Amino acid sequence: MFGRLCDRSFISTVPRSTLIAMRQILLRAVLLLGSWAIGLLVAAWVIPGVSLSASGFIVAVVVFSAAQAALSLLILKLPHGYASLLLGGTGLALTVFALILATAVTHGLTVRGMASWVATTLVVWLVTTIGAVSLPELLGRQGAGPA
Repeated sequence: MFGRLCDRSFISTVPRSTLIAMRQILLRAVLLLGSWAIGLLVAAWVIPGVSLSASGFIVAVVVFSAAQAALSLLILKLPHGYASLLLGGTGLALTVFALILATAVTHGLTVRGMASWVATTLVVWLVTTIGAVSLPELLGRQGAGPA
């Protein structure tokens, strides 16, 4: 199966619109992963009581990625009006959940004190939200070029 996917003749039979959509999905995933990583780095840099090692950073980013992907699939199944209402609250809840899981799985991410937990949650959520909001504009500009 993998050999068939790598075969150039197979790729040439895939409609161009499908390839463009796959490219945008991959680009979106990479950019969101980057925004989670930046959010964690900013929190570790700005907030006292937060320490982050390389292993903690990797595990936290992987946890954020997996949790966000699972949550996104659930939210996309909801009617559009309900989904937009849930995005802010679920984003904060997801951030807390991912931070708790990342601190439990590795000793590379530590958050000491309730104020640090609240501040870390807000900083990481804010950075990832800014990334998610600005992402459609960035992707729209890429697709606007000459055909």
